[in-house]
Amino acid sequence: MEFKGFSKKTLPFLEAIRQNNNKEWFEAHKGEYEEYILNPSRAFATEMGEHLMALEPNVIFEPKINKSLFRIYRDTRRMGANKAPIKHRIGFIFWQGSGSRMQSSSFYMHFSPDELFVAVGVRWFEKPMLDAYREYIKNDKRRIELDNLLKSLHVKGYSTIEKGYKKYPRGFNADMPSVDLALYKGMALYKILEPSLIEDKDKLIETLYKIYEDMLPLQRVVYEISLHVKED
Repeated sequence: MEFKGFSKKTLPFLEAIRQNNNKEWFEAHKGEYEEYILNPSRAFATEMGEHLMALEPNVIFEPKINKSLFRIYRDTRRMGANKAPIKHRIGFIFWQGSGSRMQSSSFYMHFSPDELFVAVGVRWFEKPMLDAYREYIKNDKRRIELDNLLKSLHVKGYSTIEKGYKKYPRGFNADMPSVDLALYKGMALYKILEPSLIEDKDKLIETLYKIYEDMLPLQRVVYEISLHVKED
């Protein structure tokens, strides 16, 4: 199936999910989900993945649920999880490396009625990746280079995810240059756009490609970090 952009009915359908968030309503509208969300999502994942291969030839993408696509059903069993059973946000991930997709440096995006969110990196490190990240930034030169990279991309309109800690971890102190990098629980840059962009195929692909190209240096840094992960 060729990607032709998402329907003008896609965002209103996601809003309808938000307003009628129960499995009974969703099952009654499964055909609309497939037409407005699932089928074009598969086509988009294929086309965007093929474009990304020009930036990173080894990028991994599969237009399947639990691969480049995310499940529409939310796992409400987790402690503190959002208890609404159906997601009104549609996400995509294109990752690099042999680890799990969520702990591999990735090109990510999601859209909802509220926003189109585009990001690169890993938003939340699990312990093996967190340890590798901290080991990487213990080196003054690498830490300063990463800090300068983030600042250069801030000038272009990109934002770094929020810090996750208030105290420096062991091995870091306030006298070290660029030491605030040690306060992050993940390392990713993002940009927020108008969600209606999903309806224009050419503009969507072109805009995402330019953003991912700008943020590619961070993608490569986080990928390098992932190569030094020590599994328990």
